[in-house]
Amino acid sequence: MAIQKIDKLDKQILRMIAADARVPFLEVARACNVSGAAIHQRIQKLTSMGILKGSQFVLDPEKIGYETCAYIGLNLRNPEKFDTVVKKLYEIPEVVECHYTTGDFDLFIKIYAVNNHHLLNIIHDKLQPLGLARSETIIAFNSVISRQLPIDNIPVEDDDE
Repeated sequence: MAIQKIDKLDKQILRMIAADARVPFLEVARACNVSGAAIHQRIQKLTSMGILKGSQFVLDPEKIGYETCAYIGLNLRNPEKFDTVVKKLYEIPEVVECHYTTGDFDLFIKIYAVNNHHLLNIIHDKLQPLGLARSETIIAFNSVISRQLPIDNIPVEDDDE
């Protein structure tokens, strides 16, 4: 995958909207000393380049009753069925992330459950029927770091070119 090149203005815009996705474009324009239309165009460009993947509100799982967060490493009996298993994992609403991995697991997923009993039901009733050779569950007590990548470390195109 090619690294997308951005300039200093793009970086300044990214810094502002990463800090607050609800910041008005006109406020971003004033801070960047450009027009509101220029900000709209830059946001569209960054989106079409795949750098921005939209904006969303982030729910706090605990506040809506999901008290258990677990990471589960999955080993498939038939690894050639990756695509089928991923499609079935996508149908399980408690699965919020799924990654192909190297190392001990074929797939690594993140799940939110109401409690440990609910987690057990998900593992037994929804995951095991997918054709797992084995799985390993790690329950997270608390998330101590959750953040975006730092904008300041993104390389920019040189102005001299």
